[in-house]
Amino acid sequence: MALHEGALRVKMLFCSRTLHKFASFSGARSLSKHVSSQSVSPKAPEVADDHLIYTQEHFALKEALRKLIDQEINPYVDQWEAEGTFPAHKVFKILGNAGFLGVNKPVEYGGLGLDFSYSVAVAEELGSIRCGGIPMAIGVQSDMATPALARFGSDELKKEFLLPSIMGDKVACLGVSEVGAGSDVSSIKTKAVRKGDEYVINGGKMWTTSGTQADWMCLLANTSDGPPHKNKSLICLPMNLPGVHVARKINKIGMWSSDTAEVFFDDVRVPCKNVIGQEGMGFTYQMLQFQEERLWAVANIVTTMDSIIQETINYTRQRKVFQQPVLYHQAVHFRLAELQTEVELLRSLLYRATAMYIKGNDVTKLASMAKLKGGRLARELSDGCLQYWGGMGFTSDVPVSRFYRDSRLMSIGAGADEVMLGIICKYMDTLPRK
Repeated sequence: MALHEGALRVKMLFCSRTLHKFASFSGARSLSKHVSSQSVSPKAPEVADDHLIYTQEHFALKEALRKLIDQEINPYVDQWEAEGTFPAHKVFKILGNAGFLGVNKPVEYGGLGLDFSYSVAVAEELGSIRCGGIPMAIGVQSDMATPALARFGSDELKKEFLLPSIMGDKVACLGVSEVGAGSDVSSIKTKAVRKGDEYVINGGKMWTTSGTQADWMCLLANTSDGPPHKNKSLICLPMNLPGVHVARKINKIGMWSSDTAEVFFDDVRVPCKNVIGQEGMGFTYQMLQFQEERLWAVANIVTTMDSIIQETINYTRQRKVFQQPVLYHQAVHFRLAELQTEVELLRSLLYRATAMYIKGNDVTKLASMAKLKGGRLARELSDGCLQYWGGMGFTSDVPVSRFYRDSRLMSIGAGADEVMLGIICKYMDTLPRK
């Protein structure tokens, strides 16, 4: 959908789908009055006329989400981080009521029917949440576990799993990674053997975001003994079925507020009709999902990196060393300028890839480049900024130390840096020939 068509679409939807109104902010489902009468949020770095891909409606969406975050999420982040989990059903219901869990999903299943640029705008704004774990879990719900279902799933599956996920009534998780198969998706061992009109599933999944709270899993499993890229299927798996065992909640160095689980399957029976799309196409569907997942992750972390730089500027301006603010030392303000330049370059790559994607282009190479750069820059930026906080940076009381812990996952999850390099080399035709 072209951008101007998306703008018209969002206006129509905002006018016709006033499902919920909150006393303190306007939700995405009830923004028509806001869109027509309010100016762009002062927090936005650019106005709609100057932006590469965003319209006034994108900024209105972002502003409404920011108000929700400030009132419903950020006040509780420290508590949820300390508890090691957040109430996913409660938070997702708030987001779902306001329309933020399916902005690019079909209207008939609860979405707003907009193009992917609106999902990128939402991902950017979710970066204003004061931790990494909650945005990650939201991203799994909206842009990692559900794209293939929305694109290839049957009407019955969409009604049973997609619609309640978009509305925030069900929590979704993605079951791809295993102990011996993380970035190497083709090596998964979980099997789904057809017996009559059911699959019998055995195996396990590792590092499952929202795994202890999820109502259903988008599961990738081997459904035949054919070639590894053609023998896999995506299956909608209810998590309350007999034989589904959440073995443990995994303790992590970061993303504390997001629960991560190891899940085992012991003769779990699932109807064959729960397969998304065609049997044997699961690997291909998952690779398509990865395009959106990686762009979403980049959009989310760019906003957080902006915040960390600004908070570091504020702190080093007041913290003094040798009778002058730390910021005034040339090495410090030059380094922060370099980091901000790198963030802007990454943002430009993100917008270019998004613009091409919504026009129907394959952006696997650009998405992989953005993911690679995002992970490496997050590590460089978090380490560099933390250094300027001195001893405070080594405590768990400041945002920069939380970002230092959380952002490390960017170079590992959704395909490690080395996998991104392999994909880029494949498109460059520089891999060794067999």
